Amino acid sequence: MKHYNLKIVLTLLFIAPLAFAQETDNAAILKIIFAKYYKNEKVIAKGRLQLLSFYCQKAPNNEEVLEVISKSDLLKKNADEVKKQIDITVNENWSAAYDFLFDNQNQYLKSKVNACMSFEEYKVASDRINQNNQRLMIVNKPIYFAKNTYALVKVAFYRNIEHNNGSFLLLEKVNGEWTIIQYLNEWAT
Repeated sequence: MKHYNLKIVLTLLFIAPLAFAQETDNAAILKIIFAKYYKNEKVIAKGRLQLLSFYCQKAPNNEEVLEVISKSDLLKKNADEVKKQIDITVNENWSAAYDFLFDNQNQYLKSKVNACMSFEEYKVASDRINQNNQRLMIVNKPIYFAKNTYALVKVAFYRNIEHNNGSFLLLEKVNGEWTIIQYLNEWAT
């Protein structure tokens, strides 16, 4: 019995730092995305209309990633590693990264970012206002590759009317800091 418990403890000691590092990277990437797209948003105040909302779920990566790979030499070199992370069954949310990002830090940015919403909550809020100027920011699950030095993440904006847009962000981690190095497959309807 003691041998079994020792295996569990050792497994947890090995896995926990990896999971923590992943959430740290997710939070850092979320910070980059929020800083970019919430830059022109107003600070949240009672009664003030917030135009940009954040979708709670991590959107799954699908075959669209294959098209993005074909347009980048860096992604072509790491295609096998990136393709392994395409998973349309992902059912994860951003809550851990969101909480990590705003737990006693980044308070000015937090003052602009709403608590995340489900799609149903977004529809109710935008239908209530009925001005078609609200957007829902949807962020895919990041794909990390090349020993966690690069990440690929899709950011899309949904509106009730047909003016949707988005792109893939290619990020690089240099000296522990994530930076957007390229926008790929930009689109708008």
